[in-house]
This record gives sequence, C-alpha cells and structure tokens, in this order.
Amino acid sequence: MEHFFIIANENKDPDRKLTYRIRDHITACGKKCSIREQTAKKNGKAYTDSNLLKEDVDCVLVLGGDGTLLQAAADLADLSVPFLGINLGTLGFLAEVNKDDFEEAFSRLLAGEYEIENRMMLCGCSYAPGQKREKDNTRALNDIVITRKGSLQIITFAISVNGQFLHRYSADGIIVATPTGSTGYNLSAGGPVVDPKARLMVVSPICPHSMQYRSIVLSPEDEISILIETGHDGAVQEVEAIFDGSHRVTLYTGDRIVIRKSDKTTGIVKLNKVSFFEMLNRKMCD
Repeated sequence: MEHFFIIANENKDPDRKLTYRIRDHITACGKKCSIREQTAKKNGKAYTDSNLLKEDVDCVLVLGGDGTLLQAAADLADLSVPFLGINLGTLGFLAEVNKDDFEEAFSRLLAGEYEIENRMMLCGCSYAPGQKREKDNTRALNDIVITRKGSLQIITFAISVNGQFLHRYSADGIIVATPTGSTGYNLSAGGPVVDPKARLMVVSPICPHSMQYRSIVLSPEDEISILIETGHDGAVQEVEAIFDGSHRVTLYTGDRIVIRKSDKTTGIVKLNKVSFFEMLNRKMCD
C-alpha cells in the first residue's frame, strides 16, 4: 500500500492533532497521505465526496468509531478501496485499532500482515404506489431500520419475500440487518449474532405486539418487500426507513421498500489477531 486517505470524525478530533500526527507518520515512512477536507453534510447526503479520492488510493483510514466507518462505507460504496478503522471512542467491532497503537498497526500494514474481509451490504429502494420514490438504491453496511416517525404509534406492515407473503407485523419497527450489523440494533432487539463473514440477512421486529414474533434469517439471494399498511385507527401511517442510522427516507401508508443484497461489498482491513468471538465476548462483558 502506497497511498492512504484519512477521514476523521470532526467531533472526536476537532483540532486535527491526531489526524496530522498519523499523516506525518505515514509520510515519514515514505508513503503518500491525503486528508478529507472538512465539509458539512448537507440534506442527509454524503459528507465524503468520492470524487476527492484519487485513483491510486490504496486504503482509507477512518478516525472515529463504528458510526464514522459506516458513514464512510456508504459514501464510498462505489469504490473498491478497503477501510481501516482507528477507534477514538468505545470498543467497536469495525474500528479495531486503538489510536495509541496506530504506529505498530501501520507497521504490520506495510509488512503485509493483514487480511481484507469483504463484508456484505444491503441496498434499499422505496416506492410509492405505481412509482419509484428514490432515484437510486441507498446502501447500508449494518442495517436498514423501518421505524415510527413522530407520534408513538404502532406500525402495521406486511413483509413479502420473493413476491410471497410472509407475515403481517404490528410493532415499533423492523430491522433488516447484515451479518456485520447483527451485533448492533439487531442484537438489542433480540436478534441473533452472526459471523460477519457470512452471507445472509436477518429480519428482526422491534418491540412486536405479540409474544410469537421472532427473528427470521434469509438467504442473500432473497428480496424483501415491506409494505406500510393503514394504522389500527385507520389513519395514514408516516414512518422512516433509516440506512445505517444516517440516511433517512420517509414512507407513508401504501408505500413499500424493497431490500436486497447489494452488488457492492465493503472491504475491512483486519490486523488484529483477536477473533470475532473473542471480541464479542469482551463486548458482552462490558
């Protein structure tokens, strides 16, 4: 690897001291380093312009936490460039390198002592009756969450898989997660933990209004369609589809969102010899 691009969480490194220290270390090792310019995120759109990355960038260094890396992965999903997360917050599953251990980690990186895990992503496209609402598919590395917007209403929606009706839910929402996202909101909602290298989708209801509702594991080739139905009081429902906790799309009664495996993956650089299961044990013991 010769050229590195740094994306830093401006709230966690506001004066860029760490960013510049890492840049200086990289250049001292004879490698090239670029830094994302500080630009505000506008209208829920990407704050990292993929056009800023030169064609010769070999790796994106993300300074922050798992949330920062998720945002970067969504912004740069069209580029085949791996990500290395530098953790500036609490223990994360994606940002595995501690900021104080960067020099040692970078030495291993330059020595080729790493692996790249290609993580599955989701894409979702919302439709109003008879037409597409979104111009493009929106991607997510962790999950797509359909949840209530505004009042504390119960959401009623129907799920179909590959055109076949599966189930009608009344709940606070629904989570469609990747294996990477299985340790996030999905886990909090009682969903199963999945090895991040797997290829599958997990559908988990959020606070379902029945004791019989359980998570469902689906094939990566499946297509999930979620139809927003009329509320229990006959009123039009207004909900949100949230992609990795960032990009939001408003849906109404009669609208649907179609979710499938994306044709893009996210490459995660793995330097740590700690296994996923050991990391999971540490996280669950915190």
